[in-house]
Amino acid sequence: MKLRPYQIEAVKKIKEEWEGGHRKTLLVLPTGTGKTVVFAAIAKIESGQGGRVLILAHREELLDQAMDKLMEAFGLRSALEKAGSTAVGSGESVVVGSVQTMSIDKRLDAYPPDYFDAIIVDETHHIMSDTYQAILSHFPSAKVLGVTATPDRGDKKNLAQYFDSMAYEYTLARAVREGYLCPIKAQMIPLELDINGVQVSKGDYVVGQIGSALEPYLEEIAAKMESYCKGRKTVVFLPLVRTSQMFRDILERHGFRATEVNANSQDRQEKLSAFAKGEYDVICNSMLLTEGWDCPSVDCIVILRPTKVRSLYQQMVGRGMRLHEGKKELLLLDFLWMTARHDLCRPSSLISKDEENARRVDRMVAESPDGVDVIESSEQAERDVLREREEALAKELREKRANKARLVDPIQYAFSIDAEDLDSYEPTFAWEMGPVTEKQRAALEARGINPDEVPNCGLASQILDRLIGRSREGLSTPKQIR
Repeated sequence: MKLRPYQIEAVKKIKEEWEGGHRKTLLVLPTGTGKTVVFAAIAKIESGQGGRVLILAHREELLDQAMDKLMEAFGLRSALEKAGSTAVGSGESVVVGSVQTMSIDKRLDAYPPDYFDAIIVDETHHIMSDTYQAILSHFPSAKVLGVTATPDRGDKKNLAQYFDSMAYEYTLARAVREGYLCPIKAQMIPLELDINGVQVSKGDYVVGQIGSALEPYLEEIAAKMESYCKGRKTVVFLPLVRTSQMFRDILERHGFRATEVNANSQDRQEKLSAFAKGEYDVICNSMLLTEGWDCPSVDCIVILRPTKVRSLYQQMVGRGMRLHEGKKELLLLDFLWMTARHDLCRPSSLISKDEENARRVDRMVAESPDGVDVIESSEQAERDVLREREEALAKELREKRANKARLVDPIQYAFSIDAEDLDSYEPTFAWEMGPVTEKQRAALEARGINPDEVPNCGLASQILDRLIGRSREGLSTPKQIR
């Protein structure tokens, strides 16, 4: 298989991190951009060098997907460690293992602690759980690659407890711009759904209470969907199996060809196959299809399971972002969830880097009768925010010109070289959060940057790397730009 440019870059960066001493590194790719292909390429390289690789996943669909991709893309056979299947004695250099099975002491003890040279953890935002940690601690010398879709701040802090670097991150916005994912059109549905009475537990809304709060609105939602979803292939995410089945019946009364799948569906694969073939218009599910299921022709997502967890929201929307012949965009239906909490995930949660940008994007969605392109609206919001910040900065610079004649503000520098990553930088790992070192301060000043305006060691390192790189390329200095 020929890898895409960003996948080639990701493989290169992962190898560099491992070779540079960062034995536990992260790969962040949005849903639909081929993370399985990337870690399959890593497995191929490792096994080709005589190493043994363990690929861990927590769901049957993810295990099957990994094994299929290894064979399809690279002709690489793998052994399965799951329930009644064991890889012991198979002779295969790559093992695909179920976390639930591999974490059992008897299964782990069948492998010496130095058996695997590398461990790849799919959907790695689960990695801090006891089952994952039991497996990883059994193989202390193995290099580890964690693979996940774009994590939110909470996930990043959680992952930073285990990983010591991020090898590569490919953003959703960039994937859409470069044509690897389809555009997202967010459409506000003028229907107020009151969830003020729903409690929060373990960081998210209690699903049972969401189901009870949602049920009185299902008829109205189905009626609204008639206006927006006809002629589209639609996935609806709901909080409970009961609610999902109830909504399927309501949709059928409204003229939709609807089906429903859940963890106990005996004919789940048949229904998914029939939906993919176009025998159904809508498929309802109670959070079953968030991971490990692909149907590129899906072009409408309806989220009736409000969440505060950004990574979960992105997984739901990601089910409809793959490219497909004749597909122009993904329609994302957004509802007026009435809640006093301000951290409910909305369309802006897919790409917005800060709260101000998110508020502006959500306002654009709410005020547009025809919906808005999420990426374009975010970029417009960023331009508006940057313009206002530049104007405020210019005013401040005029007022303090005498004091800052020598040095350039780091934000001004980021604007001037169009370095969006510097402006939006947030520290993830502990070392990045520390104060700017004296050595960094001296280096920044020597290159024309005001170190007093750099908030942490991580950003200082990023700026210095950029300055040194630009100097090698013969590009203009901060003073020259100013």
